[in-house]
Amino acid sequence: MKNTYFTPGPAELYPTIYQHLQRAMDKQIGSISHRSEQFRNLYRFLDEQLRTLLSIPDTHGIFITGSASEVWERMLLNCVEHESFHLVNGSFSQKFYDYANALHKHAHVLEKPFGEGFDAADIQVPDYAEVVCVTHNETSSGVQMKPAEIHKLKRKHPKKLFCVDMVSSAPYPDLDFSLIDSAFFSVQKAFGMPAGMGIWIASEACLAKAERLQKNDTLTVGAHHTLPALWKHYRTFETPATPNVLYMYLLGKIAEDFNKIGIDTIRKQTEEKARMLYKFIDTSDAYEPFVKQERHRSQTVIVATTQKPSSDVIKLGKAANMLVGSGYGKFKESQIRIANFPAVSPEQVNELINQLNNV
Repeated sequence: MKNTYFTPGPAELYPTIYQHLQRAMDKQIGSISHRSEQFRNLYRFLDEQLRTLLSIPDTHGIFITGSASEVWERMLLNCVEHESFHLVNGSFSQKFYDYANALHKHAHVLEKPFGEGFDAADIQVPDYAEVVCVTHNETSSGVQMKPAEIHKLKRKHPKKLFCVDMVSSAPYPDLDFSLIDSAFFSVQKAFGMPAGMGIWIASEACLAKAERLQKNDTLTVGAHHTLPALWKHYRTFETPATPNVLYMYLLGKIAEDFNKIGIDTIRKQTEEKARMLYKFIDTSDAYEPFVKQERHRSQTVIVATTQKPSSDVIKLGKAANMLVGSGYGKFKESQIRIANFPAVSPEQVNELINQLNNV
């Protein structure tokens, strides 16, 4: 029997990826030049499908990176001259902040305990912060910040660039890109692909900032795939260097599949599966939800505290060919993390619940 992966990344592969991969092999996609018309058409198709899926306006470019983590550095180098501001409530939002410090930016931070979320009313953005770094979904702790709260904060600070980490939630969050300047995700989570590629969405306002910083002889915007270089090639649907062409093809086809279903349907299905999981966790004697405030609970990475060591729960699930993730960091043995991505069906979620109920 095949395993069903409820792990938060790499996660369950989207069911149609097998036919798309076979089609890519038949078309020899892995061998085409990234300077060819075939590649430009492939990139254009990916661009069109993601724009439709995420409602991305023409003011924003869609760029290919090696990973989502790479975008932390690219964003900080290209869009921060002096100061950034970070909302930190878990390990991945902490890493974005750590990158800023490693790059010698003056990094401000508002920190909440692991498992607690942010509301716009809680947040005072420093006067001189140039970029506000927000994590929509904190993969490590199962906390989400509602897009409405992110939008509210941006409206209060319209001149500051806002960058949103949506790594373990895209395409679920309904971000308003007329407000959000930059966002990024990786493909091995909700898009149901193997790991190995990131997507960076960045606005013309981000480009203008990078071009200004590039003229400053005392600063660097980096040497590898700067935002001006990415934008220059993107205008003709090319990339500075050879990207993962196979993954670009697969992502375009999966985004097309999502568009056929409809983003509203995908969001409703995600919320319904999350309700099933939280209802079970709330009423079980063996588990309890880690995130106490319901409005801050993730819809895409559900985190439960376990009465037994989480390794025992994971072992029993594995015996039934259902894999869940362990807790993160110091919570490794006291929590499980359950990915609720489009690749898993309500029926599979129900099977998982029945198995967890046997612990």
